[in-house]
Amino acid sequence: MSRYRPVLISLLLTTGVLTAAAPAQAAITCDTATTGGATFYDGPSASRKYDARFSNSASIPNLSTHTPQGAGTWYNWDGSGKNLLLVASYRAGADSQIYGIDPATGSTVGVVAVAESHVGGIAVSQGWAFVSGAGSSIRKYSLTALRDAMKAAGTPYLTQVGTARDVAAASFIGTYGDSLFAGSFNETGRGTMYEYKIAADGTLTTLSGAWEIPTKTQGLTVTANHFIYSTSYGRTNRSNLYVVKRGQKDLDAAALSCFRAPSMTEGITEYNGTAYLVYESASHLYGSDPNTLNVIPRMHKASISSLTSLVP
Repeated sequence: MSRYRPVLISLLLTTGVLTAAAPAQAAITCDTATTGGATFYDGPSASRKYDARFSNSASIPNLSTHTPQGAGTWYNWDGSGKNLLLVASYRAGADSQIYGIDPATGSTVGVVAVAESHVGGIAVSQGWAFVSGAGSSIRKYSLTALRDAMKAAGTPYLTQVGTARDVAAASFIGTYGDSLFAGSFNETGRGTMYEYKIAADGTLTTLSGAWEIPTKTQGLTVTANHFIYSTSYGRTNRSNLYVVKRGQKDLDAAALSCFRAPSMTEGITEYNGTAYLVYESASHLYGSDPNTLNVIPRMHKASISSLTSLVP
């Protein structure tokens, strides 16, 4: 090498003409230790941490026709103090559906049809229900209209209010207070997530700066101090759950814990101190496939404190 070349390279790096290669991202290790014993769900154990924290909860309806995706919570949904878990499900070429499930009894209170989309996220805040729409968009629905439809017989169709809001990505949705969080599913690398402030009329205002999120994120629930991500891809692969301390937008700088979960996790929501996790594995698309590692027709539940205590 010419004795002048190191000086030239140093000058180019200093002036920004030549950019040094970015350091590779550190791999995040997820706990996969199992007991090897029987599980409370179909298929092999995912991890000791999962099996010790989660248990069976409500059955998800209409698995023979639709595939569940997003999960949300609706407090005092009927004005009498009762609450609902919401699950959004899709079917290609047909209307999507929203199920209202009573967390106290596990019964399905109502089923509402909405316009077709993958419905990867659903959340309630500020008098609105927000649902992932076509592409990278978020639709909003009046809670008053959704309440009436949920109480009606059959499967009434509910129309969105206004035009869907295009955002950076809406593969999943989570809310906390008057903030909505929506981000991208990325099969091969980490994704990004943005925060949006929710106005009284349901308008979303983007806040600056993106969070880096785990690879293959499918669902999110937000607490005062933590993000809890559900990540998965493929019927033969186990999933992972990430508990991440809020504050650091760089995932490598954030305090976090990751542990393995059964295959095909989707949305996750918090209700009254309990996390409810949705699986798509028992739907008509996957349930009869012998390659599906864990066929799970129910939500699974765990106390939020048992998860957030992993990253105090």
